[in-house]
Amino acid sequence: MPKILQQTGGDVVEVILADHRWFEEALRELRDVQADRAAVLADLATVLIAHAEAEESEVYPSLHKRDAIDAEEVEHSEHEHDEGNEALLALMEVEDTASEEFGEKVHELSEALSHHLDEEERDVLNPARTDVTEDVRSRLGKAFATERARLIDSGCGSLDTVRKLVTAAKKSASKK
Repeated sequence: MPKILQQTGGDVVEVILADHRWFEEALRELRDVQADRAAVLADLATVLIAHAEAEESEVYPSLHKRDAIDAEEVEHSEHEHDEGNEALLALMEVEDTASEEFGEKVHELSEALSHHLDEEERDVLNPARTDVTEDVRSRLGKAFATERARLIDSGCGSLDTVRKLVTAAKKSASKK
């Protein structure tokens, strides 16, 4: 099982990419019928929620303020986080990790997450590399890592928390 990365900072692009590679490894573990799927899922839920929430509170607003990404890109990325959270919740609600349903829900989460990682790396992280100074990326990396660690320590990946996030996103979407 991939060990949760304890990040302290660095270039925000590299810090985020390290999580992306970790997510891919965790998804591979979830596909392995011999893995401790429940433990992998618990870690994945925690890191995924912490990562997305830290991006939304620390990274996206700063990149938008510096014109590296526009409001539409922020909204699109947040929408993809909401879709990922819905797929994560559906997987967390499957009781039998050895079931066909679990495998199907892993596939759905993998599809949503892979799509988001690809788009984010192209449409958010590339502009961060080219349009934001190294000093700003370093400050953002520290802010992201600090918020991510705080959220991980708070147990942000619990089933109850994921349900609340999905419910809040649905309410917000219905008002638009």
